[in-house]
This record gives sequence, structure tokens and C-alpha cells, in this order.
Amino acid sequence: MRVAALYDIHGNFPALEPVLEEVEREEVDAIVLGGDCIHGPQPVETLARLRSLGERALWIRGNTDRLLAGDESSDDLHGFVAAALGDEDAAWLGALPLTQRLEVDGLGDVLFCHATPRDDEEIVTPLTPDERLASILEGVHADVVVTGHTHMQQDRTVAGIRWVNAGSVGLPYEDDIQAFWALLGPDVDLRRTPFDASAAIAAFEAVGREDAARFAENFRSAPSRREAAEYFESLV
Repeated sequence: MRVAALYDIHGNFPALEPVLEEVEREEVDAIVLGGDCIHGPQPVETLARLRSLGERALWIRGNTDRLLAGDESSDDLHGFVAAALGDEDAAWLGALPLTQRLEVDGLGDVLFCHATPRDDEEIVTPLTPDERLASILEGVHADVVVTGHTHMQQDRTVAGIRWVNAGSVGLPYEDDIQAFWALLGPDVDLRRTPFDASAAIAAFEAVGREDAARFAENFRSAPSRREAAEYFESLV
């Protein structure tokens, strides 16, 4: 089995479509949608396109999916997305499973989660010490763990488990304005796909909310991977 792992699309339809075109050329067996796929400027279009993938798509709940299904508001964009989706779709996102598990060619038992296997908001970055990551992985039985959440790709092995962050399709912090994802099997191939950044800027600005407009700045100048990692680590 070969798998495409698409995480943190964040309702960025201009970034999603070229990634899916590349995924189709790879003829994968499954597409894991690793959470926070919908929370962004084009939630309705993004949800419809991902649902059109049918049974090949395996969904995971991310932290913004959980927030959409509840009463807690995380930002200005949250209200826009919740209203656009409606109660039924928001509840569906909130009821998604926390993990998926697949046997992947060349990699073995692969556990997919949004942030960590035990929490949908726990932070792991390229700067996270091996000792802390090892404690996060205590009791986890898998050959590979694939995550997202912090929007930065990484691939390392700690405590005998290969830890892979697939990166973010729609809101990357990678020193580069492209869509980031991972192709799994027979090895880990961390991918980046060009997309129309001007279309993404227009989509975020069209929301007409301050938080969405701030996100648009990510596509005028690529966020620094180092600065993003240091910021996330400061929250731990």
C-alpha cells in the first residue's frame, strides 16, 4: 500500500487542487486527511472536494475540527467557517476519529494522528528535544507515526519509532511558498507542490475578517521555519 498524507489544508483550495492532481499521478491506495483541513477561507469548496475522494480518503480530527463542533471560538476565522459549514457538517468534523492506522509498503505499521497520538494540540517541532518526544511516544506501538499540526515537515527516529511530520498543504511555515505533504511507501517522500499564491491571498482576504487577512500575509512572504519552531516551542 502507498499513501498520500495531506495535513493542515486550512480551507486553502488553490493549494489543495494541484496537490490532488499530483496525488492522482502517483496512483496511491489511500489518502489520509490529517485534520485541520477545512478551517480556512474556502471551507465549503474544500469539504466538497475532499468528500469527492470517496472511500480512499481516511479522515482524522484536528484541533480546529474539534473547536468547530463545540462552542469554543478560536479566532475571527472560526465564526466564518462555522457559519459557512452549518451545524451538521461541523458536527461531522467534530466526530472524526483521532487516529488512523495502516500497513504501508516498506514502512510497516503506520499510525496517523493530528498532533501527537495522545493529544490534538500537543506541540512537536524540529527543535523539540529527543527526550521530550520519547516521553510523548511512551506506550505507542507503531513503526512510524505521521503527524501535522505545527505546519513544518520533519523526519527523524526517536525511541525506535520514526516520527514524520507531513507538513501543511494550505498554511506552511517552511521558508517557501508551496504546498507541503508526504508520500508514504516504500519510504517517506516529503513533497512540496507549487500553487497560485495570489489566488490564496485573494481567498483569505475575501473572508473580510482580521484573522484571515493575517493568514494571507503568509503567501506574500514565506514564514521562517526557524522562527515558527521557536514560537511553538515557547508555548510548551
